[in-house]
Amino acid sequence: MAEWRSLADVAVRPLPGRAFLAAGAASADHADFHRDVLRWKASLRARAGDTWALHFEDAARFAAALYGAWHAGKTVVLPGDALAGTQSRLRTRVDGFVGDWIDSEMPTPDHAPDADAAAGALDANATRLVVFTSGSTGEPVAIEKRLRQLDAEVHALEAALGSGLDGVAVHGTVSHQHIYGLLFRVLWPLAAGRAIVSRAFFPEDLLAAMDGQDAVLVASPAHLKRLPAQLSWASLHGKLRAVFSSGGALPAEAAHDAARLLGVPPTEILGSSETGGMAWRRWDEEQPAWRPLPGVDWRVQDGSLEVRSPHLADAVWWRSQDRAEPDGAGGFRLLGRTDRIVKVEERRVSLDALERQIRAHPAVSDVRVVLLGGTRSTLAAVVATADGTPVPDDAAARRALAQGLSRHLARTQDAVTRPRRWRFVPALPSNAQGKVTEASLTALFRPERPTPTWKLREAARAQVELPLDASLAVFDGHFLQAAVLPGVAQLDWAVQLAREVFAIPPRFLRMEALKFQRVARPGDLVRLDLEWQAERMTLAFRYTSVHGPHASGRVVFANGE
Repeated sequence: MAEWRSLADVAVRPLPGRAFLAAGAASADHADFHRDVLRWKASLRARAGDTWALHFEDAARFAAALYGAWHAGKTVVLPGDALAGTQSRLRTRVDGFVGDWIDSEMPTPDHAPDADAAAGALDANATRLVVFTSGSTGEPVAIEKRLRQLDAEVHALEAALGSGLDGVAVHGTVSHQHIYGLLFRVLWPLAAGRAIVSRAFFPEDLLAAMDGQDAVLVASPAHLKRLPAQLSWASLHGKLRAVFSSGGALPAEAAHDAARLLGVPPTEILGSSETGGMAWRRWDEEQPAWRPLPGVDWRVQDGSLEVRSPHLADAVWWRSQDRAEPDGAGGFRLLGRTDRIVKVEERRVSLDALERQIRAHPAVSDVRVVLLGGTRSTLAAVVATADGTPVPDDAAARRALAQGLSRHLARTQDAVTRPRRWRFVPALPSNAQGKVTEASLTALFRPERPTPTWKLREAARAQVELPLDASLAVFDGHFLQAAVLPGVAQLDWAVQLAREVFAIPPRFLRMEALKFQRVARPGDLVRLDLEWQAERMTLAFRYTSVHGPHASGRVVFANGE
């Protein structure tokens, strides 16, 4: 077994010659890591403020900065991304930003280690980290962790899952900026003396990085479900020691397909940002039961799973929203979520049960059902189509598939409890951690364009009014300080609406005289004037409102095509 260190001792002393960074990176060992930690410590100790936000794409730089901040006595805040909007939201709760930020107070450590840099071990109870979880809504929620909780968890992971992993390099497709990636790709390897490898974003890069190495893979269900079968995964057989998955449920079919391709059955981890790891199961049988991690107590109370463990902030029973039952052999099986019962027109509907029935249709690979609010609540389904069933590319095909699925449900569900709205996608939308959030699902049902009110429709001229409602999906994420109608949307709307009136050739050629004069915001009623100059194959457009002109320009199309 590799030399084991507690997380509090990781940066206390170097281990010369022990691999730290692998797979094509510059040569680095734990002595290099130790030196970088001391440099970060000196730099951060010289900065005022107790709380700093860290974000690094590179796992090795992240690990050194994390431990440097901890040894400097700082509380580390770990956001999931380094977008400008995230930085803006964090400014009221942190004293500075380190890493890959647009506005970083300290992009690199700029102090040499001081004389007492190699001070003793960290205080496991005083050393703190703040992570964020999106939960089911997509809204970030801050959760504080103490080093003692993280240390207890990596000890439990090593005891349950570390056998046979000596000398491996730890590869991953998930970000270390979230709790799962942080534990599996950074903290656990540091404690066990295993090599950390930079994150891979594409299957081809992942395969190339792992080729010829003794390795483990830290992935999510979203990644494991999309392994391209045509790649030569067989080259990893015998070298890939373990595959880990967390962040969401791994479907049985995907688990067994991954085992066949990768040559090792995935090990799935049950947990959350709040609880840390709770249980694990290895997909070496058809439907494995969950086994608690060492040190985790569990029970089923009123049908719900409850856990108590050192991974929690307090020694209390924590009630999950998972329904469970004991399997009779010391483990348990999950039966769905307790919080997925909704009311539609005073009728109780289990979204889990509805999804199981839709998933049984041969045209469906996966599905999520959500309840859309409004004056009248409506069930809506996002369907990932099965292999061999193409995503419908026209309204008639989408309508036919939706009707077929509705007939499929009619045997057990009446009209009230069947989805009224459908979206068909090649794969369910997921975030960086492979989680499918309610926010990403409901966004698919929000209109990108307002309902037009035509004021004039002639052979060469048209005029239409567009009310800019704040609920339009086009306002999401483009401008983080305030909701503003993006220029690209204005161009797209002009061409879309013009095609409803004029015979415009299909191929775009160029833009001319494009001007954006005034921003348009939610609540504005904008007027779009369109003029089609057929002899020049040119569409002129102009957006105005009571505030004055917003944008104008000309779009030229290819003549005769």
